[in-house]
Amino acid sequence: MTDTGESLVRGPATRQSARRWTPVFIAAVLMVATFPGRTQALGLITEPLLRDLHLDRITYAQLNLWASLAGALCCFPAGWAMDRIGLRLSTSVCLAGLIAAVVAFAHAGQHRGAFFAILLATRGLGQSALSVFSISTVSRWFPIRSGPAMAIYSLLLSLLFAVSFGVVGARIQATGWREAWSNVALVLAALVLPLVLLALREPVRSPSAGSTNRQPASTISIAGNEDNGATLVEALGTGAFWLFAGAAASFNLVASGLGLFNEAILVERGFAPSVLPMFLAGTALLSLAGQALTGWMIQRIRLQLVSAVSLGLYAFGLVGLAAASQVWHLVAASIPLGLAAGMTMVLFFSVWGELYGQRHLGRIQGSAQMVTVLSSALGPVVFARAQVHWNAFGPMLYAAAAAVLAVGLAAPFVPLPRRRNSAKSLEYPETL
Repeated sequence: MTDTGESLVRGPATRQSARRWTPVFIAAVLMVATFPGRTQALGLITEPLLRDLHLDRITYAQLNLWASLAGALCCFPAGWAMDRIGLRLSTSVCLAGLIAAVVAFAHAGQHRGAFFAILLATRGLGQSALSVFSISTVSRWFPIRSGPAMAIYSLLLSLLFAVSFGVVGARIQATGWREAWSNVALVLAALVLPLVLLALREPVRSPSAGSTNRQPASTISIAGNEDNGATLVEALGTGAFWLFAGAAASFNLVASGLGLFNEAILVERGFAPSVLPMFLAGTALLSLAGQALTGWMIQRIRLQLVSAVSLGLYAFGLVGLAAASQVWHLVAASIPLGLAAGMTMVLFFSVWGELYGQRHLGRIQGSAQMVTVLSSALGPVVFARAQVHWNAFGPMLYAAAAAVLAVGLAAPFVPLPRRRNSAKSLEYPETL
């Protein structure tokens, strides 16, 4: 029979552990809520949207470019708001704005200026700002040894995105893109926004040793020293920031161009448009293995090498996609593409708090997110112009594979900063 005192100890501890993991689930839901602002999701509706709004691919890519570039600026106020007014309020305001933008998107007309404004709001609030809130939620609750939390977060993301691609893709086929986008807005308003308002909480750091201050019973303490975190300027001065931001940016540049014109690329290779939702859902599920692999690797292998492996796999997958002509070719190409996506996701979500601390985490992650958003904005334009130049997407896929591989080969030679417990500055190891 269990001792009563032991039960009393285990009960609160179990509840506190459960409450600490709740933000990981909420963060995953928030990232999936960026769905209507993400390039891969917009790729589901690109072809019917172009026909409906009488747009050509280059014009649409240019509108997307400027909307993404301007929307990337939302990363800065998102990081500032999170650091100043907290997670719940800033996230709720952002999510409400995204819902309004998605509703407007579903009713967009042919007026270019109005459509650009709607696309800008969707990109800025969804792809940029809400992504910052999602990533930072996990980093704030797990400031040290965040690998397991980020692995679970990425696992949930892959599952939820796979379901989203499948469900929304089927809805588009059945009812059209406008009705499907209206349904997305309804889900965000009815499920995600109430979840944020009711369940998202800001973690409270434990008071320093010797302090007599007591925290309210409703808060949860987590370990971590805020004083030794790097500033944004210090982080920007390290090669590691540009390695991991640049690796994610090179991945996103290709993934955004590939994502927005996925259907046209697959049709060019001889596949039916109906293959697209299955291809996207399949790569999302395959990314689970990449996330699990990365969770194991980052505990044993240098982060730079993990980044190199992920980019090498992505380059291999792009070559496979460019050469695909049968279904089994497409399945084979999806394996390294999915693995690389999962690896890149875990790396990008994990490194910032580990390397630079919590003191200015919102600003640092916001800046890194902005770099990736900028690259995502360029991707569709590069792909559209390459298709016009070569009259095919295949040469662009080979060129993208070479560029991604080059970044991967450079990754192992970049040193990582390490934080001293007693100082705010960064120092480098003498050897790699």
